[in-house]
Amino acid sequence: MTHIDAGAELDPVHPVPIPRGKPSPGLTAAEVARRVARGEVNDVPVRSSRSTVDIIRANVFTRFNAIIGVLWLIMLFVAPFQDSLFGYVILANTGIGIIQELRAKKTLDSLALIGEARPTVRRDGVTAEISTSEIVLGDLIEIGPGDKIVVDGAVAEADGLEIDESLLTGEADPVVKNPGDQVMSGSFVVAGGGAFTAVKVGREAYAAQLAEEASRFTLVHSELRTGISTILKYVTWMMIPTALGLIISQLADETDDSGFKDALARTVGGIVPMVPEGLVLLTSVAFAIGVIRLGRKQCLVQELPAIEGLARVDTVCLDKTGTLTEGGMDVTEVRALDGADGTYVRKVLGALGESDPRPNASLQAIIDAYPDSDEWRCTESLPFSSARKYSGASFSEGNGESSSWLLGAPDVLLPDGHPTLAETEQLNEQGLRVLLLTRAVRELDDPELTHGARPTALVVLEQRLRPDAADTLRYFADQNVRAKVISGDNAVSVGAVAAKLGVPGAENTLDARQLPQARPEMAQVLDDHTVFGRVTPQQKRDMVGALQSRGHTVAMTGDGVNDVLALKDADIGVAMGSGSEASRAVAQIVLLNNSFATLPSVVAEGRRVIGNITRVATLFLVKTVYSVLLAIMVVCAQVEYPFLPRHLTLLSTLTIGVPAFFLALAPNKERAQPHFVRRVMRYAIPGGILAATATFATYLLARHHYTGPDELDAETSAATLTLFLIAMWVLAIIARPYTWWRIGLVAAMGTGFLLVLVVPWLQHFFALKLVGTTMPWGAVAIAAVAAAALEFLWRWVGRRFPA
Repeated sequence: MTHIDAGAELDPVHPVPIPRGKPSPGLTAAEVARRVARGEVNDVPVRSSRSTVDIIRANVFTRFNAIIGVLWLIMLFVAPFQDSLFGYVILANTGIGIIQELRAKKTLDSLALIGEARPTVRRDGVTAEISTSEIVLGDLIEIGPGDKIVVDGAVAEADGLEIDESLLTGEADPVVKNPGDQVMSGSFVVAGGGAFTAVKVGREAYAAQLAEEASRFTLVHSELRTGISTILKYVTWMMIPTALGLIISQLADETDDSGFKDALARTVGGIVPMVPEGLVLLTSVAFAIGVIRLGRKQCLVQELPAIEGLARVDTVCLDKTGTLTEGGMDVTEVRALDGADGTYVRKVLGALGESDPRPNASLQAIIDAYPDSDEWRCTESLPFSSARKYSGASFSEGNGESSSWLLGAPDVLLPDGHPTLAETEQLNEQGLRVLLLTRAVRELDDPELTHGARPTALVVLEQRLRPDAADTLRYFADQNVRAKVISGDNAVSVGAVAAKLGVPGAENTLDARQLPQARPEMAQVLDDHTVFGRVTPQQKRDMVGALQSRGHTVAMTGDGVNDVLALKDADIGVAMGSGSEASRAVAQIVLLNNSFATLPSVVAEGRRVIGNITRVATLFLVKTVYSVLLAIMVVCAQVEYPFLPRHLTLLSTLTIGVPAFFLALAPNKERAQPHFVRRVMRYAIPGGILAATATFATYLLARHHYTGPDELDAETSAATLTLFLIAMWVLAIIARPYTWWRIGLVAAMGTGFLLVLVVPWLQHFFALKLVGTTMPWGAVAIAAVAAAALEFLWRWVGRRFPA
């Protein structure tokens, strides 16, 4: 072993010479205290969500809140209290949005704390796990396979240490690190072990600088949010000229103070409903409540739009070990080969287990079955690598002899056609995992190490299937989500496990060494097969890319270092909480309870969000379309705008605001569909056109029907009745398919409007009073015709322009 003085100040560009000797004890408590006092601490906050300030700013300082706020202030001074109610609704909406996002933040932060990496630091000669924020400059940090490099440093000790820097540099091949070499935060260990000294901490570290440029909160693409942003952009451009025209037409001829105030109130009444102010709120609330619901199931959503992303997935790539099977294994049998002595074989296995300070699941099972007797001394070791698929060690035996041993995949360690492979194949067909112990005849650093190795024993391991894996796979099959099992294990063994779980096509398992290199050909093979064995880490990444090239939305699940590249490239990466730190770091979703059965809940939550927001977005945008068209008609006809702000506040609350909140949070199992903007606008535009046309027709008829001093109030009431009935029909369509609570919701909104029409003080408060019977029933008739046309048109649009 080699070491570096942990207390020395290091220059990362020109590492100091590395003295040889016993391992460094690390910093002393006094040295740690001095560094903390100087502020040399890794104080970068873990950001699993937006900060409180960002949440408040995002909910308060919006384009539409600014518009509504200005109009609200005007109404507070020139109109009765009833006409400024829309401002209080906006305050309530904003408050709800902030509270829900803060609740989601609390859930995210608490779960992130559970899943946070805890590096092993050596201080005063003692190792201990600490939080990443407690690391100080000069700390000696021990690392092994799967560990993420949390700060920049210089290697102090190395034992076959290989580090993958592909997430930082794009270089796919692992880099061998020797004492004195640099390591960068954000990379991770794929093989071997050692220790490094922290030379850059906090915001000076490389990964921290990258994090400053791209917050983890918004890395996942969200078609929902992008679509809403697109809609709001066009709404803004429509509003500006329409609102200016309305202001000019309503205020041009008003000279006295009373007339001016009334015209101003009606102008504001025309502008306010153009703003789909609740749409962004409900999207944020739906995401936030989704995070809270999943958090209760120990599912950490590191990036909120990942909930939506997984709902759009049509292909799930599953790593077998740790996903379909539990992490632990049991040794069921050791078969000595060529007359090898069983007692001697068990000593070799015990020594191999002792030689690796960070054993994987297979080696841990061997350690549990055959503890080391301390008679042998390890002189050199070759850590396990997913790319090599074997590990090795050299020993000085108790009798003074030396030997070298390899333990790994039989089909990698043996040449094709070797008779032992037939025996291995039979065991693999039973779903058992088989490792081969061979005696090496070459040095461990020899490129031809496996050549000439003598087979000594087969180690038979039994994997524990996850009890919930079969049900979860059936769920995906029922939802038309294709499952692809890709594993580094022997193809026959993987196929047997997949068959036990009922995976379609498991009998036609393919060895990934037969996969074509070209992406189009690989994509075709992936479409034709379901289960793959002997997949290398780079191949997993290539397979994800090949599936994406065919237009598939791909989720990748895994828990090991060999899954990291594929997890990063997949549309959605899902890691197990007990998996390697590197896999958790790059995944968008972490299953802290290590339960594969949680995935259906995540898919269902995503579908609920997408389906429900699509529904309520149609409600909001129908209102925007009819508001813009009504304003244009009023300008063209040069008449008073038919509504005061209080009328549209009442309509918006009963036909959009309250029902949209319940519909946005309701269960919804519809499969997520693409083209959000097109799906929403194909219904919103015809609905808005019909509503505006029917309402304006009622208003014009009422202007000819009524005479007298209260004619404008009567005309407004008739127009309001027509608009309410059409908006209620839109709500009734959106609420389908009906359940008892959906019917009750629609009925409750209708009852609310009826109370306003029959209760005298509510009539006065909202300035609504139906005069006579002819015009009110005429308004109902016009609304009925418009509703029938709307029903026909929406059905026709659904058939003619499917999403």
